[in-house]
Amino acid sequence: MDILIKNCNLISMKENHEKYEPNMDIYIKQGKVYKIGKNLDIKADKEIDASGKICMPGFVNTHTHISMSIFRETLDGYSLQDWLNKKIWPMEDKLTREDIYYASLLSIIEMIETGTTTANDQYFMAEDTIKAANELGMRLQVTRTVNDVAGLTEQRINELEELIKNYNNKYDNITLNIGIHGLYTTGEETVKRLIKMAEREKLPVHMHFCENEKETFDIKNAYNVESATDVLEKYFTRTHNILAHVVKVTDEEIDVLSKMKVNVSHCPVSNLRLGCGVAKVQQMLDKGINVSLGTDGQGSGSNLDMFDTMKFTGLLQKGVFEDSKNMDSYEILKMATTNGAKALKLEQKIGTIEEGKDADIIIINLDSVTCNPVRKCILRFSI
Repeated sequence: MDILIKNCNLISMKENHEKYEPNMDIYIKQGKVYKIGKNLDIKADKEIDASGKICMPGFVNTHTHISMSIFRETLDGYSLQDWLNKKIWPMEDKLTREDIYYASLLSIIEMIETGTTTANDQYFMAEDTIKAANELGMRLQVTRTVNDVAGLTEQRINELEELIKNYNNKYDNITLNIGIHGLYTTGEETVKRLIKMAEREKLPVHMHFCENEKETFDIKNAYNVESATDVLEKYFTRTHNILAHVVKVTDEEIDVLSKMKVNVSHCPVSNLRLGCGVAKVQQMLDKGINVSLGTDGQGSGSNLDMFDTMKFTGLLQKGVFEDSKNMDSYEILKMATTNGAKALKLEQKIGTIEEGKDADIIIINLDSVTCNPVRKCILRFSI
């Protein structure tokens, strides 16, 4: 279906481009942005009047656990490790494939309704999340998370290998990565095997990293290193790395992350709920680190609303570090769009609205009381 969006206020997020362009038309052909301009004289199968509304790229949520919709706001007052060991993991052990499928449907609907069109999921039974995504037209990067907890390492690695075999390069909207839960739950031998898999399959690595003080302490003890980044420098120099959280790192460690060109997924709401602290996001950006945004799962992140995440990102960086110049609004939008696309190695397809890219577009109704996206305006996939 060809679509013509008329008279929108365009925030394309293109580099070295006007930040805001009023009264623009966008012509979409076969799921791609075909032409952008004013007063386009083109007949289309469907025309959308976007007068007074904003068109911008769909948000990219670079760290979440999609099937956790059923754990929303159920827990409070736990540290990260107690929350996982005493509450979340015991409940997750009881989940069925049907639970994962329906919980994924709920989360994907929530993301679409709040403007997210792409998400990076780290969980298990990923096949059922993929099924839900394909039914609703969501773009996902998925994995089967691996750790050494409960002696199930081989089973988890086998499931990840099976996922890669069955789904890698099968769907336009589905990409994969190598999911390492974290260095504090995954031993050195398992990490080495997963790194080899990432290199062999040419897939990114997605991992929790330095979320709180205890995790950082446990990494140093488990790997007998002075700094958690020592492990990254030893094993992760040849992989494309997406590190979630990165709250408890020193200035020197931020320098190491910058030299390694890692991608950080900042999850402020989850970090606050679990008492982890506030990541030095502005400092990371100033060092050239690609920082994107994640909601985490609803158990710790409350919701999958990237507007909520953007709000907390800006306020915390200004308030905690006492600098009102930190994190201007356009920088935060970059984190939610272009930086996210780059983190997932999808920047050639999404993240900006420009000719030749996928028409991954949301329309924001400024007349809405809450000023949230009211719909996902186009069909992006032909599958």
